[in-house]
Amino acid sequence: MNYKKEEKYQAILHASIEVILEKGFTKTSISEITKRAGVAHGTFYIYFQAKNDLIPAIAELILEKLFSDIKSHAAAGDTIWEKIQALIESTFTITQSFREVIILCYSGVAFNHSFERWEQIYAPYYQWLEGELRTAQERGEISVKITANLVKMIINSIEQAAENYYFTENHQKEHDAKGLKQEVFSFIQRAIR
Repeated sequence: MNYKKEEKYQAILHASIEVILEKGFTKTSISEITKRAGVAHGTFYIYFQAKNDLIPAIAELILEKLFSDIKSHAAAGDTIWEKIQALIESTFTITQSFREVIILCYSGVAFNHSFERWEQIYAPYYQWLEGELRTAQERGEISVKITANLVKMIINSIEQAAENYYFTENHQKEHDAKGLKQEVFSFIQRAIR
């Protein structure tokens, strides 16, 4: 995508998030989104076939932010344990920042039956973690058999803990987040050592 097209795509995505959070998904119109984005109505259809196509795109945007945050906190020479701590920290931070949008994405995925698309969005994240685990195995940091299911279980455990914390009333007890992050880390550490 060239710069101008990418700029319009991002404007539509960000406007979508704003309008959907204000009005809810079903009450949001494409006209409201394009008006907020400052683009022509037809421009929406260059990037999306229908309003429902926004949900996976928004999910992908959030996951890209998460992945970028993880990579910025996990240096190439870090141990697997430092990388997992960065993964946990970033997941909790992004989940807290995008709480309402993530909830929206989950409801959209269920509504649109787009679980296959969800897996496609997560593929680079899964591949990255699998590569990091294999490197850790070569270094002798872990000895567990690395499988696609193991990678998904690690990511899902972290996300589930963060989402359970921030999607419920628990998030009002911020001091507990630190302890929960440590519990998640210890759980994963015991599972993959």
